[in-house]
Amino acid sequence: MGEGGNTVGDTVQTASLERVEALLEAARYDDIDDIISLESAGLSLDSKDLHGRTALHMASANGHLQIVEYLISRGVDLNATNEEMNTPLHWACLNGHVEVVKKLILAGSNLSVLNSYERTPVDEAVSGGKMDVLDAVNAAAAQVELRDVSVS
Repeated sequence: MGEGGNTVGDTVQTASLERVEALLEAARYDDIDDIISLESAGLSLDSKDLHGRTALHMASANGHLQIVEYLISRGVDLNATNEEMNTPLHWACLNGHVEVVKKLILAGSNLSVLNSYERTPVDEAVSGGKMDVLDAVNAAAAQVELRDVSVS
């Protein structure tokens, strides 16, 4: 037994951190099988790494639409923030992943979240010169508005 008796607790924490890293890696590299396997083993798909990143952050940043759709279908937090207060939508906009941006907005991602630089996801797209993302944001936001208008 280690000093203070924390050996078991530290080992469990390290093991779970390794599983979180594996989840984020699977999302980053478009490996749906690993994600499903880790989820079946009881790992929360909303798990965050030491920088506050989730699987949805990684899949969104890298444009992996199938993973994004899967994570959304499993009810993950669309507006989870990392240590710089970026949401998955911030990363999708910044990297110009138009289809992911549309999917996130249609699923209910918040367009007005400010990151630690006081920028919204749209600000990130504009600063990166991603005008096609701006068009996608406008189209998806209009679609959400129409969908939310109740028919009387």
